[in-house]
Formats: sequence, structure tokens, C-alpha cells
Amino acid sequence: MKNRLLKDLYDSFYIPPEFSAQKLEIKECHQALIEAMGKQERRLMLQIIDAKDYMIENISIDSFFSGFELAWKLSAELNNYENEHPISCRRARELGARFLFKKEEEK
Repeated sequence: MKNRLLKDLYDSFYIPPEFSAQKLEIKECHQALIEAMGKQERRLMLQIIDAKDYMIENISIDSFFSGFELAWKLSAELNNYENEHPISCRRARELGARFLFKKEEEK
């Protein structure tokens, strides 16, 4: 994986939700499928479920990567701004002000 460091961060920070009720429903539906379908149909259904689970996991990881990249870019932008305006930023923080972008100021 090309983003090994980000994947390691994802694995250490992301805590998946429990979904207790959904897990129970899946177990019950799986049991009903076992009873209603033949072996070949069950195998096909499980392949579909596995492929969907794989897609969902990758979407979650991609979302984490995108959020991390956005945070990184915002941090760099703020750092750049503070380096260009160190006195005004420090004084504004001391006064409890929050920073506005140009577009926000015009509204």
C-alpha cells in the first residue's frame, strides 16, 4: 500500500461503531439464507457481501486519508499566514479573536 503511514494512523485512531442491532440482524438473515438457499447460491451471496464489505472498508480508509490531507493543508496554510503576520496573529489571539477569511469578512 502506497500510504502505509496513513493506513497505520487510520488503524490506530479509527474506532468502528458497534452496530449491535445490525450485527444481530445480519446473523439472523445469514441463518435464514442457509436454510432457504442451496450451497451454490449461498456461496454467490457471500461473495457479493464480501465484495461490498471490501468496498465499504476502502471508502472509510479513503475518507480518513482525504480528511487528513485537508487538515494537513489547513495547518500549512495557517502556519504560512502566521509566519507572514506574526505580530497581528499573536495580538489577535491574546484578545480572543478568531480569524476570518476574506470571503467571510465581505458577508
